Amino acid sequence: MVGTNAASSKVPMLTVALEVPSAQILADQASIIQDLQFVMECCKRLLTELDKPEEGREAVVPQALWSAALVAYARCFGNGKKFGLATEDVRALPLQGEVMKYHQWVIGERNRLTTHSANPFEAAKVGAALSLPDQAKRRVEGIAILSTSHVLVDDTGVRQLGGLASELAKQTAEKAQKQQDSVLADAQQLSIDSLYELPQMRMRPPAAEDADAAADE
Repeated sequence: MVGTNAASSKVPMLTVALEVPSAQILADQASIIQDLQFVMECCKRLLTELDKPEEGREAVVPQALWSAALVAYARCFGNGKKFGLATEDVRALPLQGEVMKYHQWVIGERNRLTTHSANPFEAAKVGAALSLPDQAKRRVEGIAILSTSHVLVDDTGVRQLGGLASELAKQTAEKAQKQQDSVLADAQQLSIDSLYELPQMRMRPPAAEDADAAADE
């Protein structure tokens, strides 16, 4: 996550929320980095699962990790909105190979994962169970339903997604580091009195603050 100058200081400070345009950009960059770090962690855990023998592996765990990674990765891309990454960010990465092709494939996989198909037979196959052809009376014995399982990529594909997320996170972090200077300059242009009237930001999760308060009692 992007660091702040205030966070590294030992001097007690009051932190207030900024909603200027430059702060919006920085907040978006920070959320993108968080999502990409989540993708990297999912890929790391998924590789551990794929290393296990298939008979000793819970099928739902790899599928859940892969699905979560796809959703978090695709969420980083704005899709026509003001904020978020764009395909140009992927093209700018210092990576070799079919990077754009793989990126587009990942986005397509996420779309298939989160959208109900217009063709029901893509998700399940329905068949008629017939008596054997050499029997005296041929007839329909019943109906069979075969669910189509989602294709889980191999460890190479998982490593590719993890590497792509890592490079995008580095690229975004560099931009965010520079963006902090813009936000600082904008904040310094505001009235100091108006800044002290802004809502205070929690620098730690409420649960952590509650735990500290309970420990002091």
